[in-house]
Amino acid sequence: MKGISGTQTRGLLNGSRLNVIDNSGAKEIEIITVPRYHGVARRVPSAALGDMVIASVKKGTPAMRRQVVFAVVVRQRRPTRRADGTMVYFEDNAAVIVTDTGETKGTDIKGPVAREAADRWPRIAATAGTIV
Repeated sequence: MKGISGTQTRGLLNGSRLNVIDNSGAKEIEIITVPRYHGVARRVPSAALGDMVIASVKKGTPAMRRQVVFAVVVRQRRPTRRADGTMVYFEDNAAVIVTDTGETKGTDIKGPVAREAADRWPRIAATAGTIV
């Protein structure tokens, strides 16, 4: 995992639901918590593009449902400012299921992936079809 310079606009709180865009068998997940998040007292952990989250599978194959998985956020609706001044946002919130070390569980990623997530996670960048 590679660090991202600057501050990220965190738009996904605990309880947020994300679409899963790989072929791991999960269709929708709900964020439980954000590991390695350092906030202040009583602040709800939140995630941004490229962050790893711990989530529960809400919709998908019977084998995947109700499992607790690691995922990386690859798209978010909330606009994010890049270093060159452009604002980027997507039409949905989406994630990719990964292992705790960052290896993707699926073999294919559907749709675009944010450059912030692709730069931070090399296995996602290798699997992604389109990087925006």
